[in-house]
Amino acid sequence: MDAQVNAEAADRIDPKRLLAFIAMCFGMFMAFLDIQIVSASLNEIQAGLAASSDEIPWVQTSYLIAEVISIPLSGFLARALGTRTLFAVSAAGFTAASFACGFATDINSMIVWRALQGFIGGGMVPTVFAGIYTMFPKSKQPVIVPLVGLVATLAPTIGPTVGGYLTDALSWHWLFFINVVPGIVVTLAALVLIDFDKPDYRLLDHFDWWGLIAMAGFLGALEYVLEEGPRKDWFQEDAVYYAAVGSAISAVAFFWRAFTAKAPIVDLRAFGDRNFAVGSLFSFVLGIGLYGLTYLYPVYLAAIRGYNSLMIGETLFITGLTMFMVAPIVGRLAAKYDPRFLLIGGFLSFAFGTYLMREVTSDWDFWELFWPQVFRGIGLMSSIVPVTNVALGTLAPERIKNASGLFNLMRNLGGAIGLAVLTTMLNKRWDLHLARLHDQANWSRGAATETLANLTARFHDFGSSAQSMALKQMMLITRQQAEVLSFADVFLMLTVLFVVLAAFAIAMKRPAPIAAGSGGH
Repeated sequence: MDAQVNAEAADRIDPKRLLAFIAMCFGMFMAFLDIQIVSASLNEIQAGLAASSDEIPWVQTSYLIAEVISIPLSGFLARALGTRTLFAVSAAGFTAASFACGFATDINSMIVWRALQGFIGGGMVPTVFAGIYTMFPKSKQPVIVPLVGLVATLAPTIGPTVGGYLTDALSWHWLFFINVVPGIVVTLAALVLIDFDKPDYRLLDHFDWWGLIAMAGFLGALEYVLEEGPRKDWFQEDAVYYAAVGSAISAVAFFWRAFTAKAPIVDLRAFGDRNFAVGSLFSFVLGIGLYGLTYLYPVYLAAIRGYNSLMIGETLFITGLTMFMVAPIVGRLAAKYDPRFLLIGGFLSFAFGTYLMREVTSDWDFWELFWPQVFRGIGLMSSIVPVTNVALGTLAPERIKNASGLFNLMRNLGGAIGLAVLTTMLNKRWDLHLARLHDQANWSRGAATETLANLTARFHDFGSSAQSMALKQMMLITRQQAEVLSFADVFLMLTVLFVVLAAFAIAMKRPAPIAAGSGGH
C-alpha cells in the first residue's frame, strides 16, 4: 500500500512546477515566433526604415546569427547560473530588445537590437527542452513532449501569419511591441515559479572565453555565409569568401577547445550517445523542412500570386491549425507505439505534402495549397515528438542541459543550411528553365507568334506601343513560368529527401526505453 502511495506521489506533477513550465514554453514561443514574424512584412519595414534591398535581409540575418551562437552557450549558463536566473534574464533582455526594435528609426539600429534580441532570447529555447526530462516524472513526459514540440514547430510556422495580421491591422512596429507585455509576465513568472535546480557558480571560474570566441566565429560566420551566399553568388563575393575562411579557422579552434578545455563551452561528448546522435541528425533535417517551407510558401505567394503580408498569413494558417489539432493524437500515439513508426509516418506525410506541390502552377490559390499544408502540419508534429524523445529521452539528467543546446542548434543549423541550398537551387533551376523557355519561344514556332499576336491585339488601344508592350508582357509570362517550374523542382527534391529519411528510419534500431533516473527530481 505504501509503495503504491509513493508511486502515485512520484508521478504527481507539482502545480507550481507546471505553471513555471507553461511560462517557459510561452517564452520559447516568443523566441521562435520572432524568427519568422518579420518575414512577410519586410517590405513594410524596409519602407519605414528607408533601407535598401541589400540591407533589409539583415533584419532576419542578425537575429539568426546571434541566436545560433546563444543556443549552445545556454547549456553551460543554465548549469552555472541555474535555470531561474538564466531564463529570467533571457526573458527580460528579449523583452527590452523587442521594445527597442519597435522604436528603431534606421536600419543600423534595427540590426543591432535584432541581434541582441536573438542572442538574449536564444537562452530560453534549450532550457524548455531540458525541462521536459528534469522537471517531470517519466510517466508524464509523453504528455509534455508534444506540447513542447507544438510550440517549437508552430511558432515559426505561424510567424508569417501573425506578422501579416499585425502589420495590416496596426503597423510593422507592433511585430515587436507585441512581445512587451507577455515578456514582462514571463520574466516575473520565471523569478517567482522556477525553483527546480541550483546554480553551480564554480563553473564560472573556468569560463572558456577563448572557446566562446571560437564558437562565435565559427557559427556566426557560418550563418553569414549561409544567409548571404545565395544572394551574392557564394564565393564570388569577397565578404562571403572571407567569412567562410574565418568560419573554417574558428571551427578548428572551437573543436580543439571543446576537447581540451577544463570546462568547455559546449560538451560535444553527448554525440557519443547513439540515440542522441541519431536524434540530432533527424532534428537537423527537420529544420530543413520546417524553415525551408516556411520560406518557400511566402516567396511563392508574393512573387507569383502577388499576395500582401495579410493574404500570405491567411493562406499559411492551415499548417498551424493542423498542428494544433493533431498534437493530442500524436501525444497518445507516442506513448503507446514504437517511436520509429511515428517518425516514419511523419516523414512520409511531409514527403506527400511536398509531392502534391510538384505540379504547382501560377494559378494555385488557397484551396490548391490546402492539402499540401495539412500534410505538412501532420508531418511536422509527427516528427518532432519522436525525434525529441530519441535524442534527449535516454540521457542522464546532468547531461540534458548541455545536450538540449546541441539538439536545438542542430535544428537551427539544418534550417540555415537548408534555406541556403533551397535558395541556390531555386535560382539555378530558374536560370535553367528560363533558358529553355527562351529557346522554345523563338519566332520559328507558331505558338510564340500566335501568343504575341494575341497580346498585341489586347494592347491595340495603345497604338504604336502595342507590340512593344506585348513583347514585355510575353517576357514577364516566360519569367514567371520559369520561376514556377523552379518551385516545382525544389518541392520534388524535398520529397525525395524525406522519403530517403523515412527509409533510414526504418533501418534504425529501436531506441532504448527511457531510463528510470531521467524523470523529475
